[in-house]
Amino acid sequence: MPTYRDEAVILRTHKLGEADRIVTMLSRGHGKIRAVAKGVRRTSSKFGARLEPFMVADVQLYQGRSLDIVQQAESLGAYGTDIAVHYDRFTAANAMVETADRLSDAEATPEQYLLLVGGLRALARGEHAPRSILDSYLLRVMALSGWAPSLDSCARCDAPGPHASFAGHLGGMVCRSDAPAGTPRIAERTLTLLRALMAGEWDLIDAASPVELGAASGLIAAYAQWHLERGIRSLAHLEGIR
Repeated sequence: MPTYRDEAVILRTHKLGEADRIVTMLSRGHGKIRAVAKGVRRTSSKFGARLEPFMVADVQLYQGRSLDIVQQAESLGAYGTDIAVHYDRFTAANAMVETADRLSDAEATPEQYLLLVGGLRALARGEHAPRSILDSYLLRVMALSGWAPSLDSCARCDAPGPHASFAGHLGGMVCRSDAPAGTPRIAERTLTLLRALMAGEWDLIDAASPVELGAASGLIAAYAQWHLERGIRSLAHLEGIR
């Protein structure tokens, strides 16, 4: 069985036996990997701390039949410590890795890996409000997975905008004719924020009010969870956090 090396973000871990862990990671070149890290729960482990959630590592693995085996791990981004000591950063990071875990059940791409690394780095450094970093990540990663929301033309008939109704289950903004009964109408400012979050226009995002950002967050959460076909558990802990 071959040995291989890759960069990876640690998504989650599970205890195995008395001293081992099963580590789920999103790698740059091999997609999602599940591997056994032997002995990492012992205090004498040389790389246990490098295989905690939100950490980025250069890992060497031995390809097994069902689970690979971690042979070496070198830290590339020790983001976990700075994230874990802030509740808002921690909950946002959990939502991000949970989403990455779901999406990478299909074919993962290097772009998805780089987007997650960038988001965790921004959270660890406190570059922007944690919820805004998460919202931008969700929009971008959904786009990379083929579910980019339509924010200009109608998602159903492609009629040019601007439109005032957002239907996440239909793909984004919809015209008056295609909007189902009860479809929420959104303010022009909210639509502007959605575009800014998709494009990473942080000057505009950071200047927005909590009310404006909250309206955009609600739409993004509903949109992402609809296309993932089940809820993102971590989002329940983010109510009211910006």
